[in-house]
This record gives sequence, structure tokens and C-alpha cells, in this order.
Amino acid sequence: MRLLLDTHVFLWSVAGSTSLKPRARALIQQADAVYVSAASVWEIAIKAKLGKLRADLDALAQAIDASGFIELPVTAAHAAGTARLPPIHKDPFDRVLVAQCLAEPLRLVTADPVLAAYGELVTVIA
Repeated sequence: MRLLLDTHVFLWSVAGSTSLKPRARALIQQADAVYVSAASVWEIAIKAKLGKLRADLDALAQAIDASGFIELPVTAAHAAGTARLPPIHKDPFDRVLVAQCLAEPLRLVTADPVLAAYGELVTVIA
């Protein structure tokens, strides 16, 4: 199985946070490949600039590879794919992640239950 980590799941994973439950850790460890979107790093950068969270962006970018994850760039096809999504979730970063999952194909791992409405491509961890 090929996974794409939602932003908060990526942050929890690299921080070793207890917010990432054992079932979710096992899912990530057993995956054939685990991706982190460039959109997630961009989202973190924006939230850090706004003071909504503290993050060392260079360290996070390096943590993708150090964790054995694969960086997933945002392509024009991914961006265009957001226009074809139903208006289930309004957050543009989450919409890009869903579009990336459809295009690649990948399974999105998230703690956001709203994203489950996009169907089988989403695994909600809680």
C-alpha cells in the first residue's frame, strides 16, 4: 500500500508524538511507500509565519528523507485535479492532498473525519 500523510500525521510522525496511535504507526511502517506532499511543508510554513505553530522548516524538509518518506511535489495536474473534487472540504491544502491521492494513486492517512467523505482513498486514524 502507498500512503500520503496528511500534514498533522506527518508532524506527529517525525515528532514521535503520542497523538499518532500505535495502529497508525503500524500502518505507516507496513506501507510499501510513504509520501509527504510539498503542500504539507508549504502549509506548515504558512502556519508558522502566522504564529499558529512553531516549526523548523529546514529540519522538517530534511525529516522527510530521514524518516524514509518520499517527497511528493505538487504538479499542475494535481492542482487542476482540485477543481474536479466535490466541495466536501474547503481547506485548499487538504484538497490538494486528495487530488494527489487520486492522481498517483495513494491512500491519504489523516485524523480529519471530514475527509472520509472522499471515499476509500482516505484512511482516518483516530
